[in-house]
Amino acid sequence: MLIDFFLHLKAARLPVSTKEFLALLEALQAGVIEHSMDDFYVLSRACLIKDEANYDKFDLAFGAYFKGVTALPGLEADIPEDWLKLMAKKHLSPEDKAKLEKLGWDKLMEEFKKRLAEQKERHAGGSKWIGTGGSSPFGHGGYHPEGYRIGGESAGNRTAIKVWENREYKNLDDSVELGTRNIKVALRRLRRFAREGAAEELDLDGTIRDTANNAGWLDIKMRPERHNKVKVLLFLDIGGSMDDHIKLCEEMFSAAKTEFKHLEYFYFHNCVYDYVWRDNRRRHAERFPLADVIHKYGDDYKLILVGDATMSPYEVLQPGGSVEYNNDEAGAVWLGRLLEKYPKSVWLNPEPERLWEYRHSIQILRDIMGARMYPLTIEGLERAMRQLNK
Repeated sequence: MLIDFFLHLKAARLPVSTKEFLALLEALQAGVIEHSMDDFYVLSRACLIKDEANYDKFDLAFGAYFKGVTALPGLEADIPEDWLKLMAKKHLSPEDKAKLEKLGWDKLMEEFKKRLAEQKERHAGGSKWIGTGGSSPFGHGGYHPEGYRIGGESAGNRTAIKVWENREYKNLDDSVELGTRNIKVALRRLRRFAREGAAEELDLDGTIRDTANNAGWLDIKMRPERHNKVKVLLFLDIGGSMDDHIKLCEEMFSAAKTEFKHLEYFYFHNCVYDYVWRDNRRRHAERFPLADVIHKYGDDYKLILVGDATMSPYEVLQPGGSVEYNNDEAGAVWLGRLLEKYPKSVWLNPEPERLWEYRHSIQILRDIMGARMYPLTIEGLERAMRQLNK
């Protein structure tokens, strides 16, 4: 069974190796986990999957392979008795458990077998069988104060204490939108560390070396903390069609502020023009001329623009094309000035890449960027960081 599981993961294009699979078998033989499918899930993922970006793919493959396993073997299989006890405790209501406990374990197992053996068809609405609706602790679509949802969508009661098909690790696949933690992981590819500031961090290697040179007398050495020296200039599109991407952009902004010590940020709407702002509540009162921004921040900054690039082509190509005011120069002119000053630059687009070819404005901006437009996914963000590191 486990060999087939390993081949199933390979077929799902997960980078699992024979060495990792043997490590899993050794762990099972050593008895490092209890007889629990949950424990096996955690152990197999720890042994077989080395990259967090593959967790979601593993969840899907694991769920597809072991779907229905708790019901398929029945009790004809040689299942350890303690496994069945655990299942009975999870599945039966306190009243059912109290009644069955009085029968003794042998009789309890007989009743449990009978329940599995007697149900031959789909069942809906009831308090006993595995089915939909009703108040049975098994199935889905009904209500039980602590049920076990099996093979279906939630009824919205949020009372299930176990859901076999529930995927706890979301937004980690290479093609899905990101969560803040995953953005941080991707942004860390843009790093250039240096030590600066007060000596507040223990220098373990230096302490060991100097203690050894000092005939064993402890000589503690401290050193400045290591910081990412990369400088980032972040421009964020706000409003209009970007309202659909507020959550993702908030996560992007939060992650960037955490990862980059030297971060300057500004907002714009649709396309960059002659001014930008930092506070959307005061964007009409507190504006920063884009020319001043270009002169203030040196060309050692990396430029990242975030926006869906979805607008009228006139907003990019024509003077006065802005939807908010009559800009004297076209957005393409100002964008060209930014790219001239900051050659290390990328555009991150939260729109799905498959839609780009259908948006004229996206094609225009992508051409202006020299094809350095990337989707706001883990894979896309990693590509963008590699581009900025060139």
